[in-house]
Formats: sequence, C-alpha cells, structure tokens
Amino acid sequence: MKTQRRYDIDWLRVIAIGLLLIYHIAIVFQPWAMFLGFIRSEDSWEGLWKPMTLLNVWRIPFLFFVSGMGVYFAMKKRNWKQLVWERSKRILLPFLFGIVAITPLHMYIFQSYYKISPNYFPHVGHLWFLGNIFCYVLLLMPLFFLLRKYENSTFQKVLSKVMNHPLGPLSIALFFMLETYILQPQPFAMYAQTWHGFFLGLLAFLFGFMLMYSGTNFWKTVLKWKWGYFGLAAILYGIRYYVYATEAPGYLMSLESISWILWVFGMGYTYLNKPSKTLTYLSKAAYPIYIVHMFALYLGALLVLPLDIPVSAKFIIITIFTMALCFFIYEILIRRIPLVGPLFGLKWDIRPNPNKNLPEIQNTFDKENLKTGNESLS
Repeated sequence: MKTQRRYDIDWLRVIAIGLLLIYHIAIVFQPWAMFLGFIRSEDSWEGLWKPMTLLNVWRIPFLFFVSGMGVYFAMKKRNWKQLVWERSKRILLPFLFGIVAITPLHMYIFQSYYKISPNYFPHVGHLWFLGNIFCYVLLLMPLFFLLRKYENSTFQKVLSKVMNHPLGPLSIALFFMLETYILQPQPFAMYAQTWHGFFLGLLAFLFGFMLMYSGTNFWKTVLKWKWGYFGLAAILYGIRYYVYATEAPGYLMSLESISWILWVFGMGYTYLNKPSKTLTYLSKAAYPIYIVHMFALYLGALLVLPLDIPVSAKFIIITIFTMALCFFIYEILIRRIPLVGPLFGLKWDIRPNPNKNLPEIQNTFDKENLKTGNESLS
C-alpha cells in the first residue's frame, strides 16, 4: 500500500536528535552531572540549564511519538513476522551491540577522567531508548495489526472526527496526566531506565501510531491551531518556571509536554514537508549518530575540560567536537563499511553495486536513502 511521503517527520526527528546532543552536552556543565553518570566540569554554567528546562518535558516523549509513527509507515508493506524481523535487525541488534561495544567506551573515558581503575562492564547507558522501543513493538503489535485490519472502521472514523477539533489532539494529554498521577515521577524528566520513562514512552509510541491512523484531520488541526498550542505551552512553561522553579505538578508538565509536541508537529507540517538532499543524508545519519554521540561527548569533555579557557568556550568547543567526531565516525566507519552499518541501525545491503562506477548513477539523487527516513529510530 502506497503512503504519502512525510518529509516533515524526517526533519523533526533529525532536529530532535540534534537537540538531544546539545542537551547532553549541557549536563556536563551542571553541578549534578555525576549523579547521572556524566563527566562534570569543575566550572559550572548553571545559566545554561535555563533553556534546557524548556526542552526536557517534551524532547524524549516526542521521539517516542515519532517512533510510533514510523511503525505505522513500516506496517504498510510488512506482515507481523516481517515487522518483527526488520525491527530485530534495525533496533535489537544495535541495542545489543551497543551494550557490549559502545556504552563501555564512554564509561572507560569516564574512568580515565576521574583516574578510576579501568573496569569493563556491558551496560545499557543511553541506549535504553532502543530497548524500550523494541519492547513497545512487541507489546503493541497485536493491537496495531488489528487496527490496520479494520482501517476504515467506525472507530477510525470517530477518531478522525475527534482529531478534527482543536481539543481532540490535546485530549491525549489526559492519559499522560494519569500516568504521572499513578507513578508520581520525581523529577518528571527522569526517563532513562525508570517505570515512568517506560510507560510514558509506551503511551507516546501508541499515540504516535494512532495519530497517523486517524488520518489527515489531525494534521489539518495542528496546522490550523499550532499557535494556540504554542500559547498554551508557553503559559504552562511560565507557570512551571516562575511558580514551581521548573518542576511543576505532573499533570501540568504532562499538558505542557503534549502542547509543545503538537506545536512542533504543526510547525514541521507547515515548513518542513519537502524533500532535500540534506535531509536524505541527515535522516540516514541520525540513528548511528545517536548511538555513538555519548562516546564523542565524553572524549570531548576529557580533552577540553582541563583547558584554562572560559566555560562558555568549553561548551562551544565540546559541542563542535562532539558533532564533528560523530559525523567522522559515521562517514569513515559506519556508512562506508557494509558489515559495520547494520550494527548501527543502517539497512542490511551488503550486495556489491555493479553500477557504482557509472557517472550517471553517482550523480542521481539517492532514492534508496529516501526510504530510510520515516523508519529510522522506530
């Protein structure tokens, strides 16, 4: 079944991964960085965290929404066995490989920085996100295929009608409010390897699929009402920042999170739903870069933090170093070595290309890469 290409979703995922890198780098300059297992700068920059508090309630839930949307696209051309096999190759394999070969690297750098005796041990680290997604696929797959079987059912028509109202998309916040009421997370943004992170991600993954399943009315609504969602999110953030010192009650933070996410979807649909060669490249690179970015970040911190320069300069240099090293690793190792790429989530394509030396093939737009966008990190 043919589906319309959604370049805005590709762009938003790439942007979200970029924000994730900056967010993690900002943690290095906070006095509580070691509590999360990060290398900590002796020179703190607590003011840097102010803009990060605007991101921390929606950045991870947003990626789970996008991942659920990616499964919707993937199911259009796969049965359940093919979906499980494809997700095992694209998610489970990089997850398991990363636990034994990637996350121990940045822990080794951590030990070196603090002059701790080196000790190898596999651990999940930042790859908890991939483990969660694979669990969600297995847990929700029966429901997703049941919904696909009845794609033009009364339920879908009712859902589409609900999403035609500006409060329709916003109503899903009720489920997230309930989750925070039951689990009482402290703090709200502690997603990694917590039950709060697991169930919040499960809801976001489910509703990412459901929003695509509901049809075009959802996208028309966020297109029309995006600034209304922005206004609500901004008001809720103002309350959280000035009244609650950035940690408001869970129900307010859940509503703020969904409001930001709806605004982001509306902005993306307005301005980003168009192809480009830059998007083709970045969409394919985003997943491997997510996997290796903590190694690059820790190495940058190891090299830059001892320098006698202003803390703002350290932040800028570590940011540039992290991104440059990530792209270098992607270009030199992951993208160009066929047997390495699948370990970082790239498609399994180890067949030689008999036409690779033909100029007309080299100069055409890479159509195969266009297929990776909506399915990466999903």
